[in-house]
Amino acid sequence: MKKIYILCILAGFGLSSCKKLLDEKPAGVLTDKNYYLSAADAQAAIIGALSQLQPQGYYQRTAYIMGELSGDCLVPLLTQNQERIDMYKIAYAPANIEINNWWVNSYKLISRTNDILANVPNINMDAVAKNNILGNASFLRGMAYFDLAKSFGDVPLITHPIVGANDPDFSPSRTAADKVYAQAIADLLFAEANCLSEDKISSANKGMVSSGAATAMLARVYLQRGSTTFADPNDNQNALAACNKLISSGTYKLMSKYADVFNWDMKYFPQQTEHIFAVQFGTNNTTTTQNITVRMFTPLAGGGSGSFVANPYVFNTLYTAEDHIRKSWNVANKVTDPKGVVSTVAPWISKYRDPQWVLGSNNSRMNWIVLRFADVLLMQSEAMNNINPADPNKFNGLNAVRDRAGLTASHLSLANTPSASAFIDTLVKDRARELCVEGHRRWDLIRLGRFKQVEKAINDITVQDHQFLLPVPQPERDVNPNLSQNTGY
Repeated sequence: MKKIYILCILAGFGLSSCKKLLDEKPAGVLTDKNYYLSAADAQAAIIGALSQLQPQGYYQRTAYIMGELSGDCLVPLLTQNQERIDMYKIAYAPANIEINNWWVNSYKLISRTNDILANVPNINMDAVAKNNILGNASFLRGMAYFDLAKSFGDVPLITHPIVGANDPDFSPSRTAADKVYAQAIADLLFAEANCLSEDKISSANKGMVSSGAATAMLARVYLQRGSTTFADPNDNQNALAACNKLISSGTYKLMSKYADVFNWDMKYFPQQTEHIFAVQFGTNNTTTTQNITVRMFTPLAGGGSGSFVANPYVFNTLYTAEDHIRKSWNVANKVTDPKGVVSTVAPWISKYRDPQWVLGSNNSRMNWIVLRFADVLLMQSEAMNNINPADPNKFNGLNAVRDRAGLTASHLSLANTPSASAFIDTLVKDRARELCVEGHRRWDLIRLGRFKQVEKAINDITVQDHQFLLPVPQPERDVNPNLSQNTGY
């Protein structure tokens, strides 16, 4: 997919990143009056919005700093930035630059999608193509607001372009989290109804959002909201319906080999049947954006920077002896150096590999997987357990994922997992084994009610109640007096 970047001339939020721009008098800029004129403009705009996911401060790296360091699978080296160490130690503060990256880049994405949703409807173009672009923008905005609400709770909710400092929402206050979730769900329902199905996305546009991606994201949002104090009574039933819809469509399937989920020669449907939505990165050249993740995880002895290592628990305890397929792919204690010499190192996350990666460079072709079919099967089981713990069919999705890992002799059932709580205990581990360091762990542990227990048992860290939410970034509060802080920070 071609990558085009569109500058945010005036974001209106994520203000700390734009404050200096406000003092400049631009000589010539693209505006909604001279840009959103054609179908080509609309397509370029949505590619620009998708490209906003790629920065290292967003879904190229910060996504797993937010989702994995405050979990039980990933550890930063003690020589790393203090902000990353603080995320691991659950000692994060309002000045944490990584948390600020998460906030600012989420709002940059929201700003781009607001522009698209406001201006593309006025373009005279094919209705199906227009609706697909609007659906893509709605998905991205819904995903960004979901990321913000699960991270910070109440956040500013802006659904229109900010046109200047006189806009009432230029310095916005925070909106209640339940309303932010409701907006995310509305956006995703619109995306589900208007995005093209996976099989209708052309080869030139692979990587754009499908209707199936919206369905899968809806399941995730419903499940997460179902664990909050403002849950809707139908959240689990709606999550189950979304999972069932996607599963029964037959579009997506588990790859027969676990390793093929991470085979970057098989990035796209129909060859890649498991990826539902992924942030796209390019080939090894200078014209497309490559991914730094392989370098970050590969040890120094293997030509990487080794910025993050595996939690010893993952290598020593998490995987059973029978679960060797996933363990051998996801985590290792050996690495091959540039001369081909194999050496033993501290356990590291080895699941992200790329045979074309140039040692020491940032040029991995790997995509960052946001949604995949195995997760949908696990969410289906979770929703069924939440609805009716006595339903024996709740094990079907989970066991299907286990089968692909070679665990056909280790099926779960009411006989060996009789209670709802026992099911959650094993699901917590099964999600870690299958989705190891894919950016979900913090949110999984919070949703499943095991955040405090796991942090204490695995990392000997005591989590305080207020630390279930992240602090509102101080740089944003410095430039916006209307932003309040979360309790405890």
